Amino acid sequence: MKSAIVERELGNIDEERRLLGEGLKRFPSFFKLWLMLGQLEERLGRLEKAKEVYDTGLKHCPNCISLWLSLGNLEEKMNGLGKARAVLTMARKKNHQNPDLWLAAVRAELRHGNKKEADILMAKALQECPNSGILWAASIGMVPGPQRKTKSMDALKKCDHDAHVIAAVAKLFWHDRKVVKARTWLNRAVILAPDIGDFWALCYKFELQHGIKETQKDVLKICVATEPKHGEKWQAISKAVENSHQPKEAILKKLIVALGKEETAAENNKTLICIFFFF
Repeated sequence: MKSAIVERELGNIDEERRLLGEGLKRFPSFFKLWLMLGQLEERLGRLEKAKEVYDTGLKHCPNCISLWLSLGNLEEKMNGLGKARAVLTMARKKNHQNPDLWLAAVRAELRHGNKKEADILMAKALQECPNSGILWAASIGMVPGPQRKTKSMDALKKCDHDAHVIAAVAKLFWHDRKVVKARTWLNRAVILAPDIGDFWALCYKFELQHGIKETQKDVLKICVATEPKHGEKWQAISKAVENSHQPKEAILKKLIVALGKEETAAENNKTLICIFFFF
């Protein structure tokens, strides 16, 4: 795996593919090799080949959630929501009580404007995974503004020490311009899960908006010292080929830019919906 990563970073595609193929012959149940080979084919635009890799990988590693998610995303890209639904449904049948699979299904429906179906799926997800912080955090963002306080209280009753829920509540205080409370809850999130870079990005973004230079420097310094390695958005940036060996400070700042673009896109979507209903 490490040898293939080196070749990927050097841009030696043929050697990377050869090493992955050799590795899979020796270790067919090592899911990371299947993921890397599928991602290689996706980077090259060989989507059918990537699908074949993920399918084969799942025969050897049927309980690998990352492979199921990769195949679901690829099917949505290639063949639309229907195929992605089928993949994610099969994944949930083979891997019960997995919040990541439920969340992926909910997000797929939301991406295609199916709010009602997403709400139904979320309700089922919380029944099957009642103590999942990532599901409760996502559910807070899905309900209308006036209902978010109630939903937050429900989430805290189920998992009051989960960093995802704490961060979701912090964002509500942030949105309501309750600066002191927002900062307190964001700090709780990074204390509970210092290895998740997404929370450090939220903290830093918050301080850029509402803090002073000293607090901004403090967050940046502690984040770099902590060396976070996980987080959905953090890993998407830190593991990108072009960001290989980038320092933590650079990854953090790139993530801040990405979060800003997400917010702009979300606001544009809200505006379009308002215009639609107005006419």
